[in-house]
Amino acid sequence: MSQLPPRPGSDVFEAIHEIMHLYRAQQYRALRAGAHELTHMENRALGHIARHPGATGRDLVQRSGRDKAQVTRLVQGLREKGLVEARTDEADRRSTRLYLSASGQAVHAELRQAGLVLAAQALAGLDEGELGQLETLLDRVQEGLRAQAGSSRVNSEG
Repeated sequence: MSQLPPRPGSDVFEAIHEIMHLYRAQQYRALRAGAHELTHMENRALGHIARHPGATGRDLVQRSGRDKAQVTRLVQGLREKGLVEARTDEADRRSTRLYLSASGQAVHAELRQAGLVLAAQALAGLDEGELGQLETLLDRVQEGLRAQAGSSRVNSEG
């Protein structure tokens, strides 16, 4: 049985996958070694709430790909740790908005700084021009994937 020849660009996605695997492994190690005892998902949720104050559980479900029950437990855990506050939405009293507490803001700032250090170490071998070029190329790949996802959605709905 013969193997198909590699398609152009197939190694690119394998490289992206490997880079993300290495990056996340280092993030996990840092989280486990830290004083805050946060899981990767808790860290991601904190980051999302920090970037989107007033986010809802539904927002986290859509962003994380987790189901509603998992996100509910995740948010409850963050609330129990005193990192997240839930406030009733004044415009829609059925909805709850999520905000970082003062403690959550401090923990997020610390974890964000550690993430920036890790990113700087990972990108240290690139000069400013190469970094800009890499960002531009990755943006174009991302746009292509999003366009394809939108096209697939239209085709499956039609």
